[in-house]
Amino acid sequence: MKNEIQFHKFSAILIFATAFICFGCASKNLPKWQQLFNGEDIDNWRVKLRGHELGDNFANTFKVQDGILQIRYDEYGNGFDSKFGHIFYEKPFSSYLIGVEYRFVGDQVKNNPGAWAYRNNGIMIHGQDPETMERDQDFPNSIEVQLLGGNGKNERPTVNLCTPGTQFVMNGELIKIHCTNSTSKTFPGDQWVRAEVLVLRDSLIVHYVNGEEVMRYEKPQTDDGKLLDRGTISLQSESHPTDFRKVEIVDLEKYKNDPEKLHTVVEKLMAEKKIKSRS
Repeated sequence: MKNEIQFHKFSAILIFATAFICFGCASKNLPKWQQLFNGEDIDNWRVKLRGHELGDNFANTFKVQDGILQIRYDEYGNGFDSKFGHIFYEKPFSSYLIGVEYRFVGDQVKNNPGAWAYRNNGIMIHGQDPETMERDQDFPNSIEVQLLGGNGKNERPTVNLCTPGTQFVMNGELIKIHCTNSTSKTFPGDQWVRAEVLVLRDSLIVHYVNGEEVMRYEKPQTDDGKLLDRGTISLQSESHPTDFRKVEIVDLEKYKNDPEKLHTVVEKLMAEKKIKSRS
């Protein structure tokens, strides 16, 4: 009997150890987050502001301070004046999971576009090459993952969808309206929020807020119906100061035809990064 008890104890230990090793192997084999923003500079990004040539970072709109990518208007002497801007990562992507951690700070710059731009920014995905943008073009043709902060009055969900020069399919219907709200709650104040977007070529896009799904849609396309299966990634400047402490991505190209594996990988990757929100 004593030998039998010892055997069962040994078997339990062996099973636990094997499970632990397997979990470690699975974690070790996960794809790694690639930092698009290195916390030091914006050398691998390109700036395009309305009314300015590509590469002209007018009035230091985009800058890095204390490890944070800041969007600021301190040097805008005459106010915003419709100088909509974007900072583009240096290369395009196709199938990926992108995560950003952002917060809105301070006051909206004077001479701004209005209340709609208050605590408003965005992650532009499947976007056009900034080399092809016109000098006075407001926004790149793209899918905009709209980031909003609370105004203390109305519900303002975040990680919504806007469509400059684009359209999409949701629940089998082609949607042509400019903005569609997600199901997220409102995030007031200057709290950090994590937004993630799963992008699978021209088939599926899913939005998440702090690890929770808030929107999904299919077939991103230009206004003339051309499906978008890749494109640039950029962050906006729309008149309200914004901080980004993380801009990171995982290339999922090798999983695009394996839905089960893709689901497992995405869940584990997001679990690593989940932020507890403040009500």
